[in-house]
Amino acid sequence: MEGFIKYSAIHEGNMSDSKTLPEMIDKLRTHTCTQTAVVVLDAGIATEENLKLITAKGYHYLCVSRTKLKDYTIDPNRLTVMMETRSKQNVRIKAIQTDKDTDYYLEIKSDAKTVKEQSMATQFEERFEAYLARVQQALLVKGGVKKADKVWERIGRAKEKYPSVHHYYDIKVSVDDTKGIATDLSWEKQETRRQARETQYGMYFLRTSLKIADEVIIWNIYNTIREIEQTFRTLKTELDLRPVYHKTDKATMAHLHLGILAYWLVNTIRCQLKSHGINHSWTEIVRIGNTQKIITTSGQNTFDKTVTVRKCTQPNEKLSQLLGLLKIPPKPFTKRKSVVHKLLPQKNKNNKNQSFSSG
Repeated sequence: MEGFIKYSAIHEGNMSDSKTLPEMIDKLRTHTCTQTAVVVLDAGIATEENLKLITAKGYHYLCVSRTKLKDYTIDPNRLTVMMETRSKQNVRIKAIQTDKDTDYYLEIKSDAKTVKEQSMATQFEERFEAYLARVQQALLVKGGVKKADKVWERIGRAKEKYPSVHHYYDIKVSVDDTKGIATDLSWEKQETRRQARETQYGMYFLRTSLKIADEVIIWNIYNTIREIEQTFRTLKTELDLRPVYHKTDKATMAHLHLGILAYWLVNTIRCQLKSHGINHSWTEIVRIGNTQKIITTSGQNTFDKTVTVRKCTQPNEKLSQLLGLLKIPPKPFTKRKSVVHKLLPQKNKNNKNQSFSSG
């Protein structure tokens, strides 16, 4: 559960993630310890076929359910667990019971995810209504789309474009049957449907084959993949891992391997800090490290030579704590007391041919 890389591979770019799992499972068996491993997956790769494959190989799995459960009940024998994430967001965890299968399920309700999904839904509703308004306006202007079947086609494209919000609306089109021309378009939002959907915002389900009736343990195991994804997300920005602009496969592989090595270094630092009770994300560690600055000053001396002096600021309290735990010097370098300038190479002004003779 420390998030260290045991094995990595580069696959073809036109291959879906779900098809790479069988090969990765076989490599996992040969490159890891003999103990029963837990394969943590995201929802995109957690197909029923892949979950059966993991079980057949003798491993357990933990993933986000690809579908939101509907027919389930809260386990009366388990307590609701309230946790606070490292980003100070509240998460509610409930054990649930379902007749769908024998897996262990947890209902997760995240405040941060709720706010995000509410914001996205509001944005999609505004765009959907704006699209309908354009269709309505076309009925009133010369040359606009007025044929009833074409109007319904445009409404259908709007529904296709915003599938998550269009069912909140009742849409009516008034048609002149004699000409087949739409004369008016109106819509009404059904708040009861929207409110019913709002109760599902920020909710998802964890599914596992582990027989561990401890919500905290399951949550901590799942957070391993979340931390890895968050770290790689930061490294992709800092190392420009995406998009890949290299023209050759060798250069691309070298760039990706650089990302793997960078993650190994990041996780080693975080693991050492965790052993001392500091659970900062890599983004936070980088932010604290950026508080120390290096100042470079250049000037001309009496011999008309350029002298450059570099100094670094004193680390603040938070950075000093991290550097002390990692056994890193508080200053990356010290000021040099004297400078000896390198002699510049001079061209040979003798144009005569030089001869070499043996001793």
